[in-house]
Amino acid sequence: MKKIILFILYLSIHSVVSCQIISGTILDAKTQCKISSASVYFNATYVGTRSDNAGNFKLDISKNSMRPLTISAVGYYSVTLVNFQITRPLTVLLTPKIYDLHEVSIKAKSLKSKRKQNMNLFREEFFGTGTNAHYCSILNEKDISFNYESDGDTLKVFAQKPIIVDNDALGYRLTYYLDKFEYYRNARSTFFMGNMIFEDKVGADSIQKQHYDKIRKQTYLGSKMHFFRTLCGDTLKTRFIIQNGFGDEPKFKSLVSCINNEYYLNSPTNLRVDYDRDRSLILFMKKPVYFDKTGYFDPSGINWKGSMGDQRIANWLPYEYVFE
Repeated sequence: MKKIILFILYLSIHSVVSCQIISGTILDAKTQCKISSASVYFNATYVGTRSDNAGNFKLDISKNSMRPLTISAVGYYSVTLVNFQITRPLTVLLTPKIYDLHEVSIKAKSLKSKRKQNMNLFREEFFGTGTNAHYCSILNEKDISFNYESDGDTLKVFAQKPIIVDNDALGYRLTYYLDKFEYYRNARSTFFMGNMIFEDKVGADSIQKQHYDKIRKQTYLGSKMHFFRTLCGDTLKTRFIIQNGFGDEPKFKSLVSCINNEYYLNSPTNLRVDYDRDRSLILFMKKPVYFDKTGYFDPSGINWKGSMGDQRIANWLPYEYVFE
C-alpha cells in the first residue's frame, strides 16, 4: 500500500513539473475590450493556441519555458513577453495598427503596374533569392498594402492581417504576423520584423514527404539553426570555421558560456563564420546573446551579413525540426 501511495505521489509531482500551463486575458490597449481569436505562440514553432470569445487563453509551455511568448491578432501589433510569470494569469494589452498610408485608387494602369513592381520586390526580399524562394507563394496578397504616396527612397509594406505563406519546397504553411517592413532603395537593404507559426502542409503522400525531407536537410546545413545547435555540442570543427576580428580562430570555451543550462554567445569582436564556401558575419548588437539547443537565439542581439543574412522566410525551419 505504501509503495502504491509513493508511486501516485511521484506521478503527481512529475505531472506538475512536466506540465507548465500559462493563462491570461488579451485586451485592446485603448478600449480595454477583450480580443478573441488572438494567436498565442512561440515564434517559429508549431506551438500555439488562440484566445476564446472572452479573450482568455491557456497554453502548455513546458518545452519552451525559456523562450519569449508572442501574442498576435488581426489589426494589432504583436507583443512579445520575456521572463513572464506562470504563477498567476497574465493581462496582455495589444495596440491597434494605425497606418497613415495616403492610399490612392489603383485603377489606373500606372498604379497597377507600380503595385506589381512593389509586390515582386517584397516577395524577393521577404522570401530571399535562393532556390526555395521559387516555391513559395503568398495566399492573401490582397491584404498587403504599400506606401504609394511618394516615390522616395523607402518602400514600406503593411499588413493588417497575417500573411499566409505556402512553402512548397519545405512542405510548410506559415502564418506570418508582419509588424514592420522597410526596403531602402539607395542602400539596397531591407529591415523587417514579425513573428510566425508553422503548420505541416496536409495531403502530402510518401514521395512528397521524402522530397520535403531531402530539401529540409539541404536547407538546414549551414543555417543559423545549424550553427547554434553546433555551438551547443562543441562540434564546430566539423564544418564551421570561426574567426574573430583579429583573424584568430577562438576556442569554444571563449565564445560560449553555460549558466544553469542557459547558453550565451559572447566575443570581444564581431565574428566571421565560414561553412564550406559560404561566408557570414555576426555583428553583435548586444552581448551576450542567449541561445538554446534547438537553435533558437535572441534575434535582437545579432545583425547578420553574408550567407546567413541572405536566409529569409523561404529557408526558415521550425525549431522542432530534427536533422537525421
